[in-house]
Amino acid sequence: MSTLLVTGGAGFIGSNFVHHVIGNTDHSVIVLDKLTYAGNAASLAGLPEDRVRLVEGDIADAALVDELFGQVDAVVHYAAESHNDNSLHDPRPFLDTNIIGTYTLLEAARKHDKRFHHISTDEVYGDLELDDPARFTENTPYNPSSPYSSTKAGSDLLVRAWVRSFGVKATISNCSNNYGPYQHVEKFIPRQITNVLRGIRPKLYGKGENVRDWIHADDHSSAVLTILDKGVIGETYLIGADGEKDNKTVVELILALTGNPTDAYDHVTDRPGHDMRYAIDSTKLRTELGWTPRYQDFEAGLKATIDWYRDNEEWWAPAKDGVEAFYASKGQ
Repeated sequence: MSTLLVTGGAGFIGSNFVHHVIGNTDHSVIVLDKLTYAGNAASLAGLPEDRVRLVEGDIADAALVDELFGQVDAVVHYAAESHNDNSLHDPRPFLDTNIIGTYTLLEAARKHDKRFHHISTDEVYGDLELDDPARFTENTPYNPSSPYSSTKAGSDLLVRAWVRSFGVKATISNCSNNYGPYQHVEKFIPRQITNVLRGIRPKLYGKGENVRDWIHADDHSSAVLTILDKGVIGETYLIGADGEKDNKTVVELILALTGNPTDAYDHVTDRPGHDMRYAIDSTKLRTELGWTPRYQDFEAGLKATIDWYRDNEEWWAPAKDGVEAFYASKGQ
């Protein structure tokens, strides 16, 4: 039994990880979350108070981070500014959180000699052509294209440097696009689901040809636990579930699963620099650490996600109008 510090544990992927840890291990969790617009204490509702404690604070607050590192056995670092559209509108928060925040955590891991796992994204590798048979591997060169992905690439490189230069006991994982409960409605899948649930036509960037490699957040969580338990210090592991789908297919599937005509959506102005295709090769994780995804049927996982948003409107409704007003101002 251990105590984990989970940064960003009230956000989408982080909160799913906390739920997974509580449901599948004997660990206790301290969540450190700034509770910005993307963090929501309600995402941790119902978890046992004797095993989960939420601390509201900034990962760039060195004194707070130092205090919390002294109370835990290992750290899983999810906290990040992560929305591409927002990074194009205002890049500065991405530098503050993704670079300075990660640096602050690494210095605490160095001081306290704590096991540290860093959560990253496949977007650090740039994108692939639609007809390219290749997929990203741990050896793919970094080629980020947005303020978001470039700051995540920078944070990855900081982790690697602190491992090599200072002996920090860290691993890195780069994951493909997640879907599932507790995802903010600004993101692609929950935005389209909640549009449909409110009788609003879904929005599709450009022609909708952009391909993402989808993975259920619970599979991401199980992979992170596997790496924390079995991963080799200094190594990077790619997490994916062979879920490549183009955005047009995803929107049409959401419409079909909610009983709507599959052409009942609108095309909107594309995002600047929109990456075309991401694809993850998770062979290393599967063969070396023995991990396999549980949710390999994307349609079934998407249906369960739609059901969650239908049943939890009180969770997402407060943010919905503001998100749609923001996108409307940009013609999206």
